[in-house]
Amino acid sequence: MKDKSLLLQLTGEMPLFKIIDFLVENKGLDFTKTDIEKGAEISRASVFNYWEQLEKNGLVRETRRFGKTRLYTLNAESPVVKKILELEATLIRQAMVSATKKKVIVVNN
Repeated sequence: MKDKSLLLQLTGEMPLFKIIDFLVENKGLDFTKTDIEKGAEISRASVFNYWEQLEKNGLVRETRRFGKTRLYTLNAESPVVKKILELEATLIRQAMVSATKKKVIVVNN
């Protein structure tokens, strides 16, 4: 199991947040629901339980189809997604500042 992302450390590991986190970590790429299930390390049922909510709120969009297979990606045009990405960037900056301060304290001792 991988380390929890900063976003999941803040929001918790609810399946909805795990789906969003997976898509944020892989923004610009498209996936099937099965890929998302495996990547987010959640059950297939959880993907289907939250999928309608993700689509309704415009967090995901379909990118392409081939046969019955549909691929989806994070909807970077969504105002909600833009705020999530902004939150992620803020968490990363905060973690970097915190890590830098710890290094300075260790070096100065």
